[in-house]
Amino acid sequence: MVVSGKDKGKTGTIMTVFPSTNQVVVEGIGMVKRHLRKTGPRQSGRIIERPRAIDASNVMFMDSEAKKPTRIGRKTEDGKNVRVTKKSGTTLK
Repeated sequence: MVVSGKDKGKTGTIMTVFPSTNQVVVEGIGMVKRHLRKTGPRQSGRIIERPRAIDASNVMFMDSEAKKPTRIGRKTEDGKNVRVTKKSGTTLK
């Protein structure tokens, strides 16, 4: 879920993560139009829309049980570290 910016309140799945720049690409969020010129005698120019990267601080995980944005914590279960949601305590895959 996007928590700030022009797409605040919208939800989508994270497609790509860029850890070096601290940005994520979320499906259907932050759409930008790209103008392409014609590339041959039969191919005409066109405008495509694609999602752009947004800062990771503007995105929160959705808790599947509470249906609200939540922070993520870590917990040790059976000798392995797992990610858990702060609102309901459910483990993430």
